[in-house]
Amino acid sequence: MGRHYWVPITRRLFGGQIVGQALVAAAKAVSEDVHVHSLHCYFVRAGDPTVPVLYQVERTRTGKSFSVRSVKAIQHGKPIFICQASFQQSQESPVQHQFAMPAVPPPEELLTQEELIQKYLQDPNLVEKYRLGLNKILAQEVPVEIKPVNPPEIFCQQPREPKQLFWVRARGYIGECDMKLHCCVAAYISDYAFLGTALLPHHQHPVKFMVSLDHSMWFHAPFRADHWMLYECESPWAGGCRGLVHGRLWRRDGVLAVTCAQEGVIRVKQSPAESKL
Repeated sequence: MGRHYWVPITRRLFGGQIVGQALVAAAKAVSEDVHVHSLHCYFVRAGDPTVPVLYQVERTRTGKSFSVRSVKAIQHGKPIFICQASFQQSQESPVQHQFAMPAVPPPEELLTQEELIQKYLQDPNLVEKYRLGLNKILAQEVPVEIKPVNPPEIFCQQPREPKQLFWVRARGYIGECDMKLHCCVAAYISDYAFLGTALLPHHQHPVKFMVSLDHSMWFHAPFRADHWMLYECESPWAGGCRGLVHGRLWRRDGVLAVTCAQEGVIRVKQSPAESKL
């Protein structure tokens, strides 16, 4: 049974919470000598923040090297989310390579999201509706700490390349625990502000509705979710009221720890002229 620790302004359950809790349930159904290497999931209904989530696990396959667990998240007697997670025993291989980590300032030289908002709120020219929106964001107790790299100015409405970089880590201390827990926390973190990358070139279109459809992750190397990691996000495509985003979580020492992908529904408000086309 899953409890809710943070509910977004949308009043739907946060997708990262459901992914992370589903992975916890799957990890409890495998032996201690295997670790998650990938997960693939679909959000099929909006989560209700007023009731708990029941997670049902099916032991789909238990092999010598790989094991698969299927998870359903259920509310009101119906599945809101389905997931398959694959676990592997540690194995060495001479076949190894990875991309290079982007060169960015360290997190110690950057402002947190909250500090940036406080900076924006001090601007006397800030429109009241934006001030109210920023205060709502500031009032939320998000369990993820974020430091954007090259954040835009508050009044910047110019289209931007669909890429963004930010340092992320879980708030609080998790410690040297089972790697499975750090993977579950990273699953939670990976969904935060991810799909918004696809909106960066489209500031001229106010968002009417945005929700995740599916989410996939591949775990490559050990990491600590309570240590700073660089989240590199990019959106290679958007169309048909959908947007696709890719993400990479890098350890500070340049090791690629996690790769993510997500597609979501993006519906925007159209002008009267556009709606007639």
